[in-house]
This record gives sequence, structure tokens and C-alpha cells, in this order.
Amino acid sequence: MVCRQSTLNKIATTAELEKEQAELRSAGQPGAAVPAWSEGQSGARPVRRHGWPSRLRSYFILAPLIWAYTIILGTVSLICSLFDRNGRIQHKFARLWSRLVMKTILSPVKVTGMSSDGFDNSKPRVYAVTHASALDIPILYVFLPFQFRIIFKSELLAYPFVGWHLKRSAQVCINQKNPAASIGAVKSALRSLRGGMPLVIFPEGGRTSDGRIQPFLPGTFFLAIKAQADIVPIAYHIKCQPLEMRVGEPISTAGLTVRDTEAVSARVKAAIETLHSAPRTT
Repeated sequence: MVCRQSTLNKIATTAELEKEQAELRSAGQPGAAVPAWSEGQSGARPVRRHGWPSRLRSYFILAPLIWAYTIILGTVSLICSLFDRNGRIQHKFARLWSRLVMKTILSPVKVTGMSSDGFDNSKPRVYAVTHASALDIPILYVFLPFQFRIIFKSELLAYPFVGWHLKRSAQVCINQKNPAASIGAVKSALRSLRGGMPLVIFPEGGRTSDGRIQPFLPGTFFLAIKAQADIVPIAYHIKCQPLEMRVGEPISTAGLTVRDTEAVSARVKAAIETLHSAPRTT
């Protein structure tokens, strides 16, 4: 419960921090264009200062509301999972939870850089996403307009409600300490991906602590290559308002084999870095 409370509090406070930073930048450089994640790429990390009104709002209004959404919708979702084996209903509850979270924290989001087929769901797609903040998952559920599966670490199963939801909604659990225990989940994910179910992966393996893109995990794109699925890079701009979810051009894996995993990983990483460093749109 302590881990879960920390996660919910991070969601509640992330928006407050971003708004404060945006206001400080606007006050210091009126009208100036701020490069995406320029703070994270500089030598010194920004000092995080929260005023007491922001703290009170986060801990006594936002966090309790998000807790309420999580407990109520999580419970109903678990009950519905007894009657829905394909995860469709659970996905709708997760999307409703995400919408409520984003409306509660008052963080507008702008989707940019999306090509005409960026969200094409007519063929297998793997969405490779940077993990920059606690808001990443809610943003994905709100703005990816279709059902999908997420690859997640087995440690999340210990989180009340969220872990239970992940297990019951057919998400893909990977045990990083014992990969052999994940063979069944990987095979199931491959069948789903080949059948047209989009897959969301976080190539860095976890949330970045300084805003910089971390090295990608080996074998991250194994499933995409095996399914001959296109890979769509997605990066977040979370340092200014509105938040941005940046969608890149699909990267094909047609004709590639698992021997090309490192080359594919490097290509996707380069695409994400380009999205990551591009200046904000107006």
C-alpha cells in the first residue's frame, strides 16, 4: 500500500510541478520558445520547489480524488473481469480512470507529430514510449484510441488495485529477475500482436529520473520483429503547459530477423531522441 500511495501522490504532484516550472519560464523569458526537455539535457538539474498551497492541493484534494477513482473503478473492473476474458471492459475502465485523473489535475495534453496512419490499427503495431513521469500511463489511455496491451514489470503486481487490474486485463507481465518465467506471457503477447492487438512497450525499462532517455533494454523489440510489426516511437514533453505527446513515423520491421534487434533498437532510439529534442510547437 505504501508503494501504491507514493505512485498516486506522484501523479497528483507531477502536474503541480510542471505548472510551476512553466510559470517560472514564462516569467523569465516572455514569448521565448523553450526547447523540449532542455532542462533535462543541461548539466544542472532544475531545483524543484513546491509552494505550500501546491502541496496542500496535491495531498488533500488531488491525491484523495485519485485514490477514490482507483479504488472504485478498480473494484468494478475486477468484478467485470470475471465475465470478460478479452480485457475489453477492463480497458474501458482504465481509460475512464485516466480521463478522470487528467481532468482532476487540470493538465491539458496536445498530441503532435502524428502522421495520417500514426494510429492505424489495421495491422500489428508496437508503440515504443519514453517513460518520463507518472502521467505517462493516463496520457496513453486517453489518447491512444483503441484497446492495447502493455508490457509491465512483475513488481507492479504487488500494487493493490493497479496490480490486480494488470493481471486480470491480460497485460503482459515480464519477470526481469527470472526471464524464463515470462515465456508463457511472451508467447501469448506474440499471438495477440500477430492477431492485431497493439502492444505498448517502455524500452528504457522504467521511469527516467532526470528526464534524459536511458539506454534501451536488450531484446526490447524482439516481439515487434517476430510479429513483423511496425514500431511507432512516442516521446513526451512534460516540462511546459500544455503537455505534449509526440508521435513519430512508423518504423517497419518487415523482412528483419532477431539478429537485427540491436539495429532496430538503435533506429527507434534515434527516432525517439529526435522527438525528444525537437522544439515545442506553437
